[in-house]
Amino acid sequence: MMRASQAEKAERFRALHAGPGAFVIPNPWDAGSARILAGLGFQALTTTSAGLAFALGRQDGAGVVTRDEALANAKAIVDATDLPVAADLENGYGHTPEAAAETIRLAGEAAGLVGGSIEDTTGNPRHPIYDFQLAVERVAAAAEAARVFPFPFVLVGRAENFLHGRPDLDDTIRRLQAFEKVGAGALYAPGITKPEDIRTVCASVTKPVNALVGLKGETFSVADLEALGVRRISVGSALSRAALGAFVRAAREIREHGTFAFANEAIPYAEANDLMVGP
Repeated sequence: MMRASQAEKAERFRALHAGPGAFVIPNPWDAGSARILAGLGFQALTTTSAGLAFALGRQDGAGVVTRDEALANAKAIVDATDLPVAADLENGYGHTPEAAAETIRLAGEAAGLVGGSIEDTTGNPRHPIYDFQLAVERVAAAAEAARVFPFPFVLVGRAENFLHGRPDLDDTIRRLQAFEKVGAGALYAPGITKPEDIRTVCASVTKPVNALVGLKGETFSVADLEALGVRRISVGSALSRAALGAFVRAAREIREHGTFAFANEAIPYAEANDLMVGP
């Protein structure tokens, strides 16, 4: 079977955003987890910056994963399946609009991605969010870079207020509306958890809105989020943390109790092996 071209995957990805309804775009952290998700029937994938950082033995949000490492990880995921793949590209790995544009260019040309996000967080805990004008200029430059591709690239504009101690819904919506105006094809404000706030965000823009799920204590279903106006649902680092949780529980059982009951809950070898079949 011939593999789908990047353009074919891009068209499939754009069609998912056009609906009807909401779709789930889970977040693998490596080629193996990507193949598992593809084997389970998901229609598209997007990377996780935190999942990659943990896999590399580093902390997330500390600016210690390079653009080259993130794009290499994304390409490994692209090559592992025949699904459309987007990426969490953090702040574009640089503060300037030019850095954001170059990251998008490399994402499409070198990594084979059909989508990616640029967020408005600086990486500086004392000033975590870019000033409004610079944030908009960075998304505008990324959108201009995406328009050069001979296929539709879904650029996601991310407003990060709620993840950085600034639960300002009005400012978040103002940013998302501005990102939409300068060319973002989808919008994302991770960390918003109140149904009425999610509904307000979705009603305030015309482009598809991504919602983050997988936070502890959260009870949203796909149907719940769809009813609020969400078009796309991702899980961020939740799947990688679920895997790490099982790993830590198993290791603690061995270390603290000298027993191995965890193996009863492990995926059977044959099933894991079968899920690693490539495209």
